[in-house]
Amino acid sequence: MMIVRRWIVAALLVLGSMPLYAQPVSFADLAKHAQYKDVKIAPDGKYLAATAVVKGQTVLALIRLSDTKGNLVRPLAQDDVTNFWWVSPTRVLYQVGERVGGYDVPFATGELFAVNADGSGATTLFGYRRNGMTTGSHIQHATAEYGSAALIATIPADPNHVLVSITPWSGTNLEGNMPSAYRMDVRNGDKTRIIVGPLRNAQFVADHQGRIRFAAGEDNDGNTKLYLHPLDRDGWQLMAEASGQRDLPIGFNRDDSAAYFTCPAPGGFGICRWNAQTQAMSLVWSNPTVEADRLLQGLAHDSILGVGFMDGRSGTALFDPASTDAQTMLALMKQFPGESVRFVSGTRDGSLSVVLVEADADPGTFFLYDAKTSKLTPLLARDSWINPEQMARKQPFDFTARDGMKLHGYISYPPGHSQDKNLPMVVLVHGGPFGIRDRWNYEPDVQAIATRGYAVLQVNYRGSGGYGYDYEHAGWREWGGKMQDDVTDATRWAIAKGIADAQRICIFGGSYGGYAALEGAVKEPDLYKCTIGYVGVYDLPLMYHRGDIPQSSFGEDYLKRELGDDMAVLARRSPINQLDALKAHVMLIVGGEDKRVPPIQGLSLHQALAARGIAHEWLFKPHEMHGFYKEANRTELYTRMLQFIAASIGPGTVAPNRLGTH
Repeated sequence: MMIVRRWIVAALLVLGSMPLYAQPVSFADLAKHAQYKDVKIAPDGKYLAATAVVKGQTVLALIRLSDTKGNLVRPLAQDDVTNFWWVSPTRVLYQVGERVGGYDVPFATGELFAVNADGSGATTLFGYRRNGMTTGSHIQHATAEYGSAALIATIPADPNHVLVSITPWSGTNLEGNMPSAYRMDVRNGDKTRIIVGPLRNAQFVADHQGRIRFAAGEDNDGNTKLYLHPLDRDGWQLMAEASGQRDLPIGFNRDDSAAYFTCPAPGGFGICRWNAQTQAMSLVWSNPTVEADRLLQGLAHDSILGVGFMDGRSGTALFDPASTDAQTMLALMKQFPGESVRFVSGTRDGSLSVVLVEADADPGTFFLYDAKTSKLTPLLARDSWINPEQMARKQPFDFTARDGMKLHGYISYPPGHSQDKNLPMVVLVHGGPFGIRDRWNYEPDVQAIATRGYAVLQVNYRGSGGYGYDYEHAGWREWGGKMQDDVTDATRWAIAKGIADAQRICIFGGSYGGYAALEGAVKEPDLYKCTIGYVGVYDLPLMYHRGDIPQSSFGEDYLKRELGDDMAVLARRSPINQLDALKAHVMLIVGGEDKRVPPIQGLSLHQALAARGIAHEWLFKPHEMHGFYKEANRTELYTRMLQFIAASIGPGTVAPNRLGTH
């Protein structure tokens, strides 16, 4: 496996060595935010833009390739840059997020900003702070000027304008109104409305000529609706058959002669090509197990190479294997066996492209590919301090649940112990729960546990995303029911396969995963020796009254549809009401400013355990939110969590003196 760790030397970049450590990777290193998250090249290839972490804040770095000098664009102190786009060779559009929600990540504020490639001309294009409003006051306003904006598309032929979607706020309950599509001037934020969306929370899709062509979304009952905006007349046309099949548009090919859709395929899932002239659909890719992750970009910006998917490990399907782009991709993949390789950004003419190489044990490195010379040059490493050779690897598995449903997941073995049997194991349950899945990727939480000598089991229980609508829908109203049984069945599968020691198993998760960790401990009291709830839900009926979800009718409909509205059932499936069955050691981790799962959930369980005289580990950070963000707090979380696990089920398969932060 070829792993290169060299960086462009620039004012903001520091060259560092990466020695091989005898000890496991430190918790402090695992807790660090990625140094570089995304890298994109300007349309003419003269500049790079990247999101970089500087002094704990994610900023926008603008780097001139000719001399590798650059500028940093810093948002306000409480914000992080969350995404950015080149709208012309000299102008970048970006958005920011506040650390007020989302699981361990900043929550987008709905504002749009722009800056020139040389760092000049910075301006606020849209958002509540453009007119002097302050954080916390923006939800009090209900005009179209105060809402959430998102980029729909750039317009290659018009570098001074972009298409944006704006959903206005309505009153103090954040009620979602109909979004509208606008043409916005990236120099000053002036905008002209093009069309109003056909349903709340609609997502627009445009072609490369700046024309809105589709809108898609779900109604309040969770039904997919797809609308076409005909070029020869105004208004929306419901595409009934496509809606019924849950087809969704992804984007247009480079000349706008066709668009790509997710679509059903015989016995599985597919990508279809929609002919813009005849409006006929034709299947171009299919997989019996998983949906597509994305369309793969070719060398040039807006070119389409094929489909990326994750059937166990990352997969690549090329539409035309004989094309120059495909041959280039195949050559690059041969250089990095066992890793995921894809183009993430390219110039308009395809002469220069940014390539991302990553894997389950590798956070990823960005490279610059020169099509003329076929030269690949290392640019930026996401986490330069991480040595992939020290990391645990994820092994995909599948099994059949008790009711016959096929389930999928991953086992991460402690480094150097992939052949061992009867390992101590931690079951790590992902959050969401719906539409989210565990993936073959680098995860600090997994590495913190596995590098300390514990196997880590992750299962994509029913309700998880990526396996189709029926798979996800099967989890509706199954909190504490079949979704929980899937986690139990995966645990018992690992025991039956000889992977896990049945007497040395803990369960851990965040958000919904925190619920599943505690529910697993009370529903299967003899299966887990310890349980760790991280910003979790422990009183299901309380979800209807506290937190940000029930603040809108859309959120209330979501709860009724996917959580269920039988309060007696929800109470029975709440861990806080089942403590008589509890045998496992308990650790609770809570953020005091959590808006998604307010701290009352964790505090109530903390008090209930204390009232029963049940000793438990308690980690409360008053200024953290839905997932710890500060690196020092994340380091403490890993340290205390692994100490708790070792005290509950014994040390891992590495030497005991390796337990700790080192």
